[in-house]
Amino acid sequence: MKPAELVALLQDLHRDKLAAFLRREAGARHVASYEFNNTYQYILNRDDEHLSWIRDALIDLGATADESVETPAVPSTGKGEARAMAIIEADARDARGFLARWRPRIEHISHARHRKMLELLIGESAEQLRFFEQALAGRLDLLGRRPDGAGTGGGVLSARWVN
Repeated sequence: MKPAELVALLQDLHRDKLAAFLRREAGARHVASYEFNNTYQYILNRDDEHLSWIRDALIDLGATADESVETPAVPSTGKGEARAMAIIEADARDARGFLARWRPRIEHISHARHRKMLELLIGESAEQLRFFEQALAGRLDLLGRRPDGAGTGGGVLSARWVN
């Protein structure tokens, strides 16, 4: 793969991953379940790291990342838990599409460091899909188990900082 082709691929990947990040960030505000929201925070942290990796790779190649991506719409059907499940389902669907689009494309990368980075990114994206699928199945131990008797206080706030 020629450097210009690699730059174009990384820029496409950055746009795709950034759109997913922005969509998940917006959606997480409507997922009040402590366990599911905590999982979203973990996924957003990893997505942010993936975006950093891609930006750094582009800089190494003398290019920049396009940050002007519109936030895709968050499902607005239902209320409360029904809406949260619609959001999680949409994220699972998007994660499946992301993997289907990007797994075949990274096979052609000859640059070892960038290929390994993208293999790790794809692996973590597959883990994110597994989290979404487990949440849809009602699993509450996505990131681990709480001690017996430990509660969550009923959920999380939609905003991090409240004045």
